[in-house]
Parts: sequence; C-alpha cells; structure tokens
Amino acid sequence: MRVKKLVAAGIILVLGMTALLEAQRRGRRGGLSYVKRPEHITWNSDFTFCRLAYREAYDGDGGGWGVDYPRADMNLPIRLSELTRATVNFDASHEPNHVVIQATEPELFKCPFVMITEVGATFFDEQEALALRQYLQKGGFMWADDFWGEYAWRHWERELRKVLPASEYPIIDVPMNHSIFHTLFDAKRFPQIPSIGWVYSGTTSERGADSATANARAVVDQKGRIIVFISHNTDFGDSYERESDDPTYFYNFSVEGYAIGINI
Repeated sequence: MRVKKLVAAGIILVLGMTALLEAQRRGRRGGLSYVKRPEHITWNSDFTFCRLAYREAYDGDGGGWGVDYPRADMNLPIRLSELTRATVNFDASHEPNHVVIQATEPELFKCPFVMITEVGATFFDEQEALALRQYLQKGGFMWADDFWGEYAWRHWERELRKVLPASEYPIIDVPMNHSIFHTLFDAKRFPQIPSIGWVYSGTTSERGADSATANARAVVDQKGRIIVFISHNTDFGDSYERESDDPTYFYNFSVEGYAIGINI
C-alpha cells in the first residue's frame, strides 16, 4: 500500500511540475482463452475495468487480447481512485474488480468502459459485431490500444467497420484541444509510449518509419459523441502494466499515460 501511495504521489508531483513549467506480428485465428470471472464480483455503479476478449484473425498483426493483462486492468482503476473522486469497484481485499468479457456476453452491457488491445489481430463474426454495435449505440465506450503500423491499422479498420459502418460512423483525428484531453489533467501532447524494452532499441517507434507518429483517432456517433477512442502507434496499456518495473520508464511514459487514461 505504501508503494502504491508513493507512485500516486509521484504522478501528482510530475503532472503538477509539468503544468508549472508550461506556465513559465501477424497471427492466426484461434479460440478464445478462457479467463474465469471472479465469482465474488458485484456489478454496481462503481467503475469496473472491462477488457474485451476476441479471436485472432488469420491475417492479423498483434499479440492478442491478453497483452498487458492483468496488471494494466488493476493499475488504471487504482490510480483512478487515488487521483480522482471516481468510485471504483473494489473487492473485499481492496483489489479492483476487473472483468474479461466477450462481445456476445450479456454482462458487456454492465461495462461503462471496455478496453481492447493489440487490435491489429482482431476478428469479429456477425454476432460479435452486432453485439458491439448495440453496446456502443446504447451508451457504451470502447478504447482500442496498442497496434503499430499501416498494416495493423488497415486490419483494425476492416474489423471495426463490421461493427460501425463508415456511412454512419466516421473516424476522425482527435486534436489536442479536444475536451477528452483536458477532462482533469491538461495534456499537452499525445505521447508515443513504447514497450519497456525501448531503452535497448533507442526509439519509441516499434515499427520504424511505419509507426513513427502516434495517432489519436476516434469514432463518433451522429451527435458527435466519441464512442470508440483509438490510440495507434502507441501502447498506453504498457504504461499502466509496467509502472513499477523501472523508474525511468515510469517518469518518461507512465505519467503521461495515466494523465490521458484518466481523462478518457
């Protein structure tokens, strides 16, 4: 608990200092690995982190739905509870409840937020696409993270269009003056967050010139509401999963990662 408090204090300190200074792999389609849902979980109005599990496409590019699981799923809600007044769904031992969900499970509609990672590997069948469309149309929100390069983008866009047709749901670039980046913390840039091994490669881009720039994109509905946030050529999940692995990584990437993640 002391370590958690110190990390939270570090986030607040660095964000405050930043504000002060400103003022002056292609896979195959496989079965879903089953992760048993905790029997004790209580669905209530508190924030519960939900992760979308999916089958991998034959022609996909990515490591699958379980990348960054479960540490990212635990750390982001913990920081949310420490840095905001949001109420988080904790279990009896004060660990955050988090759920791995499939698109066709009815419990999806109990998730206020669902994260999907390595989306260059996704495959949605007709039933999954319909369920996700209904979830998003009824007020749900999805964050697609951690996929790199043009090939992975094209693959994700193809699968996403099964869920949300382009004729009704445009994909937009999200500018830094958008309110989503300033809900609580005043984000100055959209960071490119690499894996923790970045120190050995000497670069934050995981695919060289093909992923040189981090992209903040989104799908909006007819009222302009963001229903899918897309972080391309960057890995916010690692900034949560790896926060305690290396202080240099934390201060370079986790601080900004949490600022934007909590805003979202």
